[in-house]
Amino acid sequence: MRIALAADHGGFRLKEEVISFLRENGISFHDFGTYSEEAVDYPDFALLVAEAVRSGEYQLGILCCGTGIGVAIAANKVPGIRAALCHDTFSARASREHNDANILTMGQRVIGPGLAREIVRVWLASEFAGGRHARRVAKIAEIEKKYGGCTDR
Repeated sequence: MRIALAADHGGFRLKEEVISFLRENGISFHDFGTYSEEAVDYPDFALLVAEAVRSGEYQLGILCCGTGIGVAIAANKVPGIRAALCHDTFSARASREHNDANILTMGQRVIGPGLAREIVRVWLASEFAGGRHARRVAKIAEIEKKYGGCTDR
């Protein structure tokens, strides 16, 4: 399994904690940045990870920002991406089992490093349950097809 990983300045320290966890557990990853707490724009980094996951080069992605909300919104604009904001282990497990989430997002200003490590552990250990959930994920894909590329508001 290969993980694509990125953060903006507001999630930089949390991303570094996730990197430590991945290294400690021998999990392959690529850090797409940012590499400091200097201000950057979160959509740029969310897009790098979303495109890497969509291409299949990476099976899963993890994104961090201040709240986890901005990177989730940006990543979910890419067809085929199901980014889930998780600040607890129940949501982390359910996002994989029920929604086949392929990107985990978390907020540095919301959770601490210990909880983040546990969320990542649970998220990576969980698998899509299929069954009735597959039908629902397929409906999400149909919505993407129907509205893909549409920017009208």
